[in-house]
Amino acid sequence: MRAPTPGFKHLLRLSDDTGLFEHARHAIVLRHHGYCTDDVARGLVVISREPSPVHRLSRLADCYVAFLTHAQDRSGAFRNRLSFDRRWSDEPGVGDWWGRAMWGLGTAAARNSTPWIRQEALYAFGLGARQRSPHPRAMAFAGLGAAEVLRVTPDDSAAASLLTDAAEAVGTPAEDPSWPWPQPYLTYANAALAEVVIAAGDLSDDRHLLTSGLNMLTWLCDVQTTDGRLSVVPVAGWRPDAPRSRYDQQPIEVAALADACATAARVTGDDTWQEPVRRSVAWFQGANDADTAMWNPATGGGYDGLTEHGPNLNQGAESTLALISTMQHDRRRP
Repeated sequence: MRAPTPGFKHLLRLSDDTGLFEHARHAIVLRHHGYCTDDVARGLVVISREPSPVHRLSRLADCYVAFLTHAQDRSGAFRNRLSFDRRWSDEPGVGDWWGRAMWGLGTAAARNSTPWIRQEALYAFGLGARQRSPHPRAMAFAGLGAAEVLRVTPDDSAAASLLTDAAEAVGTPAEDPSWPWPQPYLTYANAALAEVVIAAGDLSDDRHLLTSGLNMLTWLCDVQTTDGRLSVVPVAGWRPDAPRSRYDQQPIEVAALADACATAARVTGDDTWQEPVRRSVAWFQGANDADTAMWNPATGGGYDGLTEHGPNLNQGAESTLALISTMQHDRRRP
């Protein structure tokens, strides 16, 4: 039985003709926080995944691509923060926002239903693909965009080079069987690191790389599952030699895990990867450490975090997009 769908009504509420507002108090937009490239890019990913979007969503995709191309400079780097009065507060860079912008543009170039959006997104993606980031997660996000491009245009050399470099930036998992992860700690959007390695292995026919990514993801699913439920790493992260908190879990962790497991299912043909996707959906529905729903059916917004006292009732862009993207996978599960 499929879970009730949140739809896009809160995403529409958070958006205007400039972009996507970052924060909300409960369901009400906090305009003074302005917009950020990070969230606009995430919004472009989820809309571009819709095979037949309604007109309002197509308009949003057009708006989001325009925002990202405005954020991008001639070198391919991106600014991240735009105030409500449309003033940038930072310089172009290649932090996480560059990686997410590349992910959004790559997904739009490959999947968006509107031809001119695909064309513009591919141009901006090509410009951004000239850059590299020193940050592994930024590279992982960008690599996911490159993988999207390669799935429809296998001979795109810029995307292929970026994806290869992204997998290399993630690094090699440790040989310690109790911590088979390429970094000494888990922080945020962890599953994206495994997903980009899986994608790189699949698209380059590198079985060793594919197996490495699948092993990373298997371990990550195991350490984030308790009694058949997801219990994801909290916002403070986790090191193997430190106690792990149960709370302040973030929806982005759940969405990243659902994305990665859906990719693993697609490239391997192994439907057992659908079980973590089901658990990700169930986490939003209340199968979590607080036994509470993590979204508001009345507004369609995703709650900003799971605390020991229940959900943080604010419904910002990141959490709402994490909810939407996870439910998109639920609709496509066998």
